[in-house]
Amino acid sequence: MKKITLQDIIRINRKLSREEEIAQHGRPVPHRKVHASKKVYNRKKRKADLNKELPYFFPELPT
Repeated sequence: MKKITLQDIIRINRKLSREEEIAQHGRPVPHRKVHASKKVYNRKKRKADLNKELPYFFPELPT
C-alpha cells in the first residue's frame, strides 16, 4: 500500500488549481512572464514595425 506524501498533496493541489484557472480564463495564465512597459524604448520592435510598412509606404505626390 502506497502512502500519500506531502509532495503528492502539493502536486495534486497545483494541478487542480491550474485546471480551475484554465476554466476561469479559458487559457493558461503565465505567472512568470515579465510584462514589458510600453514606455520603454524597444529598438527591435520599432525596426520590425518599420519593415512591415516599407513596401507600402510611398508619400503621395502632388499632381
